[in-house]
Amino acid sequence: MTLNSVTLVDDEAAIRQAIEPWLSLSGFEVSLYSRGEDCLAQLPEHYPGVILSDVRMPGMSGLELLDRLQTLDRDLPVIILTGHGDVPMAVDAMRQGAYDFLEKPFAPQALLDTLRRALEKRQLVLENRRLHEQADNRAQLEATLLGVSPGLQTLRRQVLDLAAMPVNVLIRGETGSGKELVARCLHDFGPRAAKPFVALNCAAIPEQLFEAELFGHESGAFTGAQGKRVGRLEYAQGGTLFLDEIESMPLAQQAKLLRVLQDRQLQRLGSNQSIEVDVRIIAATKPDLLDEARAGRFREDLAYRLNVAELRLPALRERREDIPLLYNHFLRGAAERLGRPATEPSGALLGRLLSHDWPGNVRELANAAEREVLGLSPSTEEAAGQSLAAQQEAFEAQCLRAALSRHKGDIKAVLAELQLPRRTLNEKMQRHGLQREMFL
Repeated sequence: MTLNSVTLVDDEAAIRQAIEPWLSLSGFEVSLYSRGEDCLAQLPEHYPGVILSDVRMPGMSGLELLDRLQTLDRDLPVIILTGHGDVPMAVDAMRQGAYDFLEKPFAPQALLDTLRRALEKRQLVLENRRLHEQADNRAQLEATLLGVSPGLQTLRRQVLDLAAMPVNVLIRGETGSGKELVARCLHDFGPRAAKPFVALNCAAIPEQLFEAELFGHESGAFTGAQGKRVGRLEYAQGGTLFLDEIESMPLAQQAKLLRVLQDRQLQRLGSNQSIEVDVRIIAATKPDLLDEARAGRFREDLAYRLNVAELRLPALRERREDIPLLYNHFLRGAAERLGRPATEPSGALLGRLLSHDWPGNVRELANAAEREVLGLSPSTEEAAGQSLAAQQEAFEAQCLRAALSRHKGDIKAVLAELQLPRRTLNEKMQRHGLQREMFL
């Protein structure tokens, strides 16, 4: 459906046959119905066009159709076609929300002008809705993928763009960097959000059980196969299948997954019947799949199928300015979950957090916050080797990054907030490797 769509509802075949070719030649995409009930049953959500409806029809009248359409979408333009003597009825329809009415017989140009005005209005309404939805999605995503660093801001933009696209996505990132959370966001902010999100860790499934887990099986397909089982692919029908640690998938199952992606069909283990599947695949990996393919551990053709679009998640050490925000978030969550008070982290603790390399990334940081709520002191290894000067340097760098991010590189605003002379700020930014352009 496009923004030149017109749906004509009229019980008279002669009227439909006269209007349809003329509208088609005028550049409209026309759908025809003889009954209002059929129009309602077939009309897609957020229909991007205009409804033309006769008033007097068997079954549902044009006014009843208008009322039902208003319930579905108050901004959908409905133009009423009236016969002689029905003008007062059409005026009532305008009061009920109809866009306009035309009295039969009408001049072709009058209908064209009315349709074009209605379509322009429809386009503005849908564009306005889209912008509002984008703003709502951005706000929700900012509350889910926390961070003010340039890397996180870029990641959020990429997630919003890719969420709406019907393509497979490969997520690259270190252990604990939040790959499943990003996969969930790609699902939740896209058109498949109402359908299942199914996650499978490929490294956690024994090789001999992998095929049955992914594709399902029929009763008696193998020893111990009691009853029919729906596999993860089939269970994700219409939605998203997240395959974590995809590099661990056995080579034999990689070939079968490739066939499913190509044919959009699968067969349960022990069955010859093909089942249609409509599933978006989001895969996650730590190593480069093409490196794995060159080493003979992964199919190159499957790697290309999965990597239509790629997202790289920055390690936590690459976005240290996000650590205080994330740590406070995890502190509050752990305190609420454990029924303990949440206290603000001290400057010494923040310095220690900022100077640590976080090999376990966000997962390790969340664990540290939970230990803090439980009253367990940080491990000796975490604090070892960090001098006071190193902790002060790390904390200073974090403060500068946060201020530059908040003000989007506006140096005057940063100077005012931090109460620093321009020369001092320049020296500190140079020492910490910070450039204004990184935060624009």
